[in-house]
Amino acid sequence: MEAYTGFAQVYDLFMDNVPYEEWSRYLISLLQEYAGSPGLVLELGCGTGRMTRLLAQAGYDMIGVDNSEEMLQIAKEAEGEAEDILYLLQDMREFELYGTVKAVVSVCDSLNYILEEEELLTVFRLVNNYLDPGGVFIFDMNTLYKYREILGENTICENREEASFIWENFYDEEERVNQYDLTLFSREPGSPGLYRKYEETHYQRGYDLEQIQELLQQAGMEFINAFDAFTREPVKEDSERICVIAAEKGKRSNE
Repeated sequence: MEAYTGFAQVYDLFMDNVPYEEWSRYLISLLQEYAGSPGLVLELGCGTGRMTRLLAQAGYDMIGVDNSEEMLQIAKEAEGEAEDILYLLQDMREFELYGTVKAVVSVCDSLNYILEEEELLTVFRLVNNYLDPGGVFIFDMNTLYKYREILGENTICENREEASFIWENFYDEEERVNQYDLTLFSREPGSPGLYRKYEETHYQRGYDLEQIQELLQQAGMEFINAFDAFTREPVKEDSERICVIAAEKGKRSNE
């Protein structure tokens, strides 16, 4: 889980091709449909806070949790005066809140960083614990298809004036784990022509939908729906990312 240190400084630069505004509209539509009116929402793996701020601007009271101090520092610096977001430096496998929330969201495949089923179950149980009665959990995950057919054994490079990176992928079919070896060259502020080299290794695991549904059930949650991400289409064999909607049911059933 130790990642996004050197890369944190240029994360938003290289993620400028991600349509966050479009993704936020999709996420808001799901929140409106399944959670109702705006309320207190937790984002797990909030990173530099791009989605957190968009949801705050849409009227949600936001809490952002991430285990990268560097990413959260950038998020806090980018926060607008009217957004009033609470950022917490915590590991999602053991996060703690002061109370319950109306919804929990997680985007940009943050949950794929959980490499063990038992640890993903722990995350789901914590989410269930901190949801209001009937609260919803909306998250996306990269699929096994994406790791196997799109990323695995491929190298991605990008060269820009401010920074360059080499992103090498190695997929272990048996473990269902994709290893990202990232080499980054970032220009030093105030030093034209001087670049600092960073090296990071990231690991993500793929889970099939049946595993996810079973773990949600074990966590005491109700599986509601799953889509080919950012659409309302059903999950397909070649879906690269899926969006899952689940709901808290334990507190509701105990009322």
